[in-house]
Amino acid sequence: MWKYLLRPILFLFDAEKVHYATMGLFAAMLRFPPLRALTAVALRYRSERLRTEVAGLALEAPVGLGAGFDKNARWFNQLDALGFGFVEVGTLTGRAQGGNPKPRIFRLKADRALLNRMGFNNDGSEAAAQRLEGATIRPVLGVNIGKSKVVANEDAVDDYLASLRRLRPFADYITVNVSSPNTKGLRDLQAKDPLSRLLGAIVDDNRALALAAGDDPCPVFVKIAPDLDEGAMRDVVELCVEVGISGIIATNTTISREGLQTPEAAVSALGNGGVSGAPLTERSRRFVATLYRLAAGRLPIIGVGGIMTPDDAWQMLRAGAAAVQVYSGFVYGGPHFVRRTLRYIDRQLAGRGSDLKDVVGEASEHYSGG
Repeated sequence: MWKYLLRPILFLFDAEKVHYATMGLFAAMLRFPPLRALTAVALRYRSERLRTEVAGLALEAPVGLGAGFDKNARWFNQLDALGFGFVEVGTLTGRAQGGNPKPRIFRLKADRALLNRMGFNNDGSEAAAQRLEGATIRPVLGVNIGKSKVVANEDAVDDYLASLRRLRPFADYITVNVSSPNTKGLRDLQAKDPLSRLLGAIVDDNRALALAAGDDPCPVFVKIAPDLDEGAMRDVVELCVEVGISGIIATNTTISREGLQTPEAAVSALGNGGVSGAPLTERSRRFVATLYRLAAGRLPIIGVGGIMTPDDAWQMLRAGAAAVQVYSGFVYGGPHFVRRTLRYIDRQLAGRGSDLKDVVGEASEHYSGG
């Protein structure tokens, strides 16, 4: 029904408008407990074999929702009913901002891809904190934070710390986003020196906040771009280990247009932006496999990018991801995508008599060329 009826109809309309309209309707429906319960029964898939732990986070399932889908932390509880093992909201910035001019998200149907230049449009971390205050949070919740557009890179640390302090009380983990291509200069923060200052400050502040609150530091991940070369990847790994980052999320969207089936003129007419979806499948898998080799067991990796089929998720785990996130695959695959993916992983594990951790990284040398 999704593939042959609903998706073709929805894909006739502007992608951003459809997103907000359908999620608004979905959220309204799931305010009724019986509908939420029925949705969860139909779409959740759980198995003891799927339980895992990543950076101290106990996950019922290794498939989560990537950042960007629920930018303002409005729908995380409704999304939990769709069967995700964890949900990441944001990106949230220190200041509210409208993002880039519309239209700013486009479907590349021939490529099963999305091109977006959203530009961190969000209500700001303070508004999100107010929304989360007092809320019953059902999923394992990640909060993705980024730099406000109007803040210069030399002042980025304070901007990130403002969001960390506001949102840490509600987060099971924090993701530091330095890899979106849609905020000018943001990816410059991935360079060794600025990244060292930023991540060091976040780790120190996180520890101080935990001490003051009498709890444990919140796991902190850093999300990086698939366009880094191996030398830069090595620098990121060593820096993360040095300062005490909990793990890496790889990868964000790519600025590359290599290999697209959509005509070059049509893509150029859409303008700048990051590409996600099927064009990232092999690229992200190789990237994760290389990171896994470089990390050598010192850091867990959450793999994201180009997971369009259940087997893509399985191969990402085999490449070295301790868990995966989906976004474009969920958009193209529909509401049952998570259930189908988890069931596929579970059957692969059952057929081999393996636990999830047994397969993580088993094919990393193959995929990284190592």
